[in-house]
Amino acid sequence: MGRAVVTSPRPMSSFWQDKHVAVTGGAGFLGGFVVDRLQKAGARVFVPRSRDYDLVDRAAVRRLLADARPDVVFHLAAQVGGIGANRDNPGRFLFENAMMGLHMFEECRLAKVRKLVATGTICAYPKFAPVPFKEDDLWNGYPEETNAPYGIAKKMMLVASQGYREQYGLNSVVLFPVNLYGPRDNFDLHTSHVIPAMIRKFVGARERGDGEVVLWGDGSPTREFLYVEDAAEGIVMGAERYDSSDPVNLGSGVEISIRDLAEKIAKAARYEGKFVWDTSKPNGQPRRRLDVTRAKERFGFEARTSFDRGVAATVAWFEEHQEEIEKK
Repeated sequence: MGRAVVTSPRPMSSFWQDKHVAVTGGAGFLGGFVVDRLQKAGARVFVPRSRDYDLVDRAAVRRLLADARPDVVFHLAAQVGGIGANRDNPGRFLFENAMMGLHMFEECRLAKVRKLVATGTICAYPKFAPVPFKEDDLWNGYPEETNAPYGIAKKMMLVASQGYREQYGLNSVVLFPVNLYGPRDNFDLHTSHVIPAMIRKFVGARERGDGEVVLWGDGSPTREFLYVEDAAEGIVMGAERYDSSDPVNLGSGVEISIRDLAEKIAKAARYEGKFVWDTSKPNGQPRRRLDVTRAKERFGFEARTSFDRGVAATVAWFEEHQEEIEKK
């Protein structure tokens, strides 16, 4: 599938040249862009597929590492979805994400992998964490209820990173990306996140001539979004330049309300009808915005893609691939 490049990538270093790298989730949304970047930097990338390696099964994780023999592992695989998917699958999302993470840490230790880079989630933060979210606040409260099982399962990797570094000397990093969006996202209306769901709704409504689009909640919550190519760049930079188990946020530092988000996406999708807010549906966490200073200070990462450019690129990609997406 094609891709939309909206920001010129930073120059590559020689760090990745001929390094053997395994990327779980490398066939997915974020993982695909991480793989692209690593390959361009000269890495030899192994992408395990779920049909061959069930990461919930510890023996499969061990076999993966034996087959790939990696210097660096990126653990990006997850069972994930939007509010609806989290609400429908709390037990499965807790169990499968926790097991994948724990197996990955233990088997990387046993295989003497040089470095493990894992991604947590913004859903790990307490529901009422002070805004902007600082990494030191990760444990100061319970996550928002609709996605707490997923968030807690992913946050366990931070405990694993700190414990395995202290006891075994395993060099691991856990990065916490904010909500991602961009080309090649999941546009399934039941399992997708808010931006691809809105894009699909607005484009479809425009094509059908619908006068209104129904959206979840009341539009008051705020969110922060990070363009997927920026996220991939930050993850690779963290792997190359950061060696600590202190958590690090990856985000843009820009907050937008869901109501304003809808206006921007409708404009990009050229939809001119009205919105109906279904307040029987949950809003999710009231506010989300990250403190992103640690990523800049510790390994020089700053998001570079403006939200308007990122949304325009995502809408263009969806329209280009709409027919094949709707056949699925």
